[in-house]
Amino acid sequence: MLCEADIKLSWRARPRGFVALMGLYESNYLRFLQLAGDPKRLAGTIISRVAGDCELQLAVLEHMPYTSTLTLTYVMGAAEHLPRERLPDLRLRAYHDARLLEAEEFQAQHKTRGQGVRPGERELHQRWARNMMLNKWLEYCAERGHRFTVQEPAG
Repeated sequence: MLCEADIKLSWRARPRGFVALMGLYESNYLRFLQLAGDPKRLAGTIISRVAGDCELQLAVLEHMPYTSTLTLTYVMGAAEHLPRERLPDLRLRAYHDARLLEAEEFQAQHKTRGQGVRPGERELHQRWARNMMLNKWLEYCAERGHRFTVQEPAG
């Protein structure tokens, strides 16, 4: 089994190109495995609750033969008297065969200024920012003790 510690981390500092971005997607996938297990085996909406932290919600939107689309979000204001807010509200795409996980978008998306960025690099920088955020958030959630427990069907 591949361990994240075995991956050469040339991507941590800044985006350098497509290969570095794919390394980040691979790291995202490995962190996700620790949190929720194999994305192909997930179904419905799963909640992780940890004392002193927000409720973490994972929902499966779609399974296709080679990909799964998921959402991952903190549900804030879970008390009855507060409005429930979802931040960040990330839509993820898991690529099963390649073992990659990409943050495709997040709602309240922060606008990044393109200053100092050549037009052809803008998409790379946006993908880089989204996926670095996902990578750090997955690490944070694991450190807080979040885990999604999936019930295996009886049989």
